[in-house]
Amino acid sequence: MPLTLRQVCFVAEKIQPVIDDLKAVLGLEVCYKDPNVVIFGLENALLPVGTNFIEVVSPVQEKTAAERYLQRRGGDGGYMILAQVDSSEEHAALRARAEKMGVRVAWETVYETVHFMQLHPLDTGGTFFQIDWDTENDHQGHWVPANGKGWKEFVRTGVVSEIRAAELQSSDPATLAGRWSSLADIPLQKDRNGNPEMQLKNVVIRFVKDIDGRGEGLGAIDIKVTDRKKLLKEAEDRQLRISDAQVVICGVRINLI
Repeated sequence: MPLTLRQVCFVAEKIQPVIDDLKAVLGLEVCYKDPNVVIFGLENALLPVGTNFIEVVSPVQEKTAAERYLQRRGGDGGYMILAQVDSSEEHAALRARAEKMGVRVAWETVYETVHFMQLHPLDTGGTFFQIDWDTENDHQGHWVPANGKGWKEFVRTGVVSEIRAAELQSSDPATLAGRWSSLADIPLQKDRNGNPEMQLKNVVIRFVKDIDGRGEGLGAIDIKVTDRKKLLKEAEDRQLRISDAQVVICGVRINLI
């Protein structure tokens, strides 16, 4: 089952401070704000990183799934991984596999040209896993959640250029990795530190031990850096620098590679 990572989503109590941090530290720009997310009680913003995206969502109503997630994980953090499949047949196969595994569909919308599906975080393991398909099948260009192709004019690569990995943490990373591997029908391998990981077309999804006490979820991403000096200075000024190799934004560790 070939999958391409298209988007990672962060959830924040307040959206604007996080957008400001992403723009200042990573040199990114907002390409789109989706008015349709209001049906979930949210506001959002998407910022392209190469051909992928960081999305930030924030609740604007009470008793939303995002608000419950913020409470469960103790504040701002990683929220969702969004991937794209090549065809409707592959999408149907993944959906059937999820059903067989007892993984609930949290939200699903089907149109003639696109199919959105979010799998429930309590069943996938700590984070929403959204898998989409559309007739364009352009994994480096057209992306419906970013309103098509207009996002390309907002790409900025002066500080960072691409997402290389997403990191899911758990008290039992081996079991979590096995669940995601079975869902995606992608075999596991080991990274140089012995952590299980799953190779997508463009990134790896890595599974690590929860060391921050926040429970299962999207804990970190790896980003390729083009101007480390500028990035670290801005992170230092905003008290977001952890080390020369890591900063934290919206409660998510950003590994600098």
